[in-house]
Amino acid sequence: MNIGFISTRLAGNDGVSLETVKWARVLERMGHTVFYCAGELEDDGPPGALIPEMHFDYPENTWIRAHSYGTTTPHPDLYARIEALKNTIKPRLKAFIDDHQIDLIIPQNIFAVPIQLSLGLALTEIIQETGIPTVSHEHDYYWERTAYEPNCVQDILDTAFPPDLPAIRHVVISSIAQQSLKRRRGIEATVVPNVFDFETPAPGIDDFNADFRAAIGLSEDDFLILEPVRIIRRKGIELAIEALRRLDDPRCKFILTHGDDLEEDYLAELQAQADAANVDMRLVTDQISSSRSVTSGKKTYALWDAYPHADFVMYPSLYEGFGNALLETVYFKRPMLVNRYIVYAADIGPLGFEFIELDGMVTDEAVAQLRDLLDHPHKWQSMVEMNYDLARQHFSYSVLERLLSALIT
Repeated sequence: MNIGFISTRLAGNDGVSLETVKWARVLERMGHTVFYCAGELEDDGPPGALIPEMHFDYPENTWIRAHSYGTTTPHPDLYARIEALKNTIKPRLKAFIDDHQIDLIIPQNIFAVPIQLSLGLALTEIIQETGIPTVSHEHDYYWERTAYEPNCVQDILDTAFPPDLPAIRHVVISSIAQQSLKRRRGIEATVVPNVFDFETPAPGIDDFNADFRAAIGLSEDDFLILEPVRIIRRKGIELAIEALRRLDDPRCKFILTHGDDLEEDYLAELQAQADAANVDMRLVTDQISSSRSVTSGKKTYALWDAYPHADFVMYPSLYEGFGNALLETVYFKRPMLVNRYIVYAADIGPLGFEFIELDGMVTDEAVAQLRDLLDHPHKWQSMVEMNYDLARQHFSYSVLERLLSALIT
């Protein structure tokens, strides 16, 4: 079949874009042809259609979003402007479907997080009018986030986030989301967890990335403590700083990798906390991108160049839809500290993975475990091998292929 992925953005290192790539690869190896349609696309991505008006940061949508949340009183022009943008997007979406003879569409989080109301309404109407088969991949819902309360567009949210239509099969990434969708909207969903290509060994240190530690100013004796997430509040990065404060080891260098979508005020708070705690925190966001490159003799590394050099990975998130960085850490066979966010506690932890665990706060026991693993790396070798085997059983491409095959059939 010709399968069309549709989203606000299919580019960069955000979880939705990364998971879309995995679905696309698996569908292609199943014999299907994939196309992308979004407000932002990678230059080397699949063919399709770039529609700037679909992006969540398109100027008109930014105005709409600003006037939809935080108040229960709509601006006099709000609904007219939502409708106007919808009417701009809708024919271009239909053209994408028609031009590429799309047999099945896979909206990526469009119907879950209402950051593009007009796009959600446009696609809902297209599905309703055409009956095109749809697998809606819903990563996290608006009712799970405080940013969408209060609002003055509840009627739109009830209509399209997500829509309940016969042509749509809903896919969620955790049992928690499955239960909340059933409870809130009476809609049944299939759980398809985030996955990784655990059948293919992870890349390691090579000629390009061999100098990564030196490039970010680390010595051979330093511990590279990696935090491979966006700098936003729900990532709980302050817990990692507190753990390193209590560890009190000057060899530990705390490395933050992601510069996209960062919250400037949160970053300032983290920097102040790190300074007060005497924690050596370094942002290498200008040295890491979605892919490798060399410009005027200066290297830009991919995120995957950082993992093989890491001595330890911090993942103290307060909330995650699933947890891509967790799977990446397991894939690269690194030891990790994880906060028991709700999806981890429900769907990941019970499978038997071995990590240092927090329950919302740093404990003496966790700090002692961290110190022991850093000082005795041989102790975590069997842990990471076991974690890898578990992930291959539960979160591999072969698992995704089996689940997608059933959905498509």
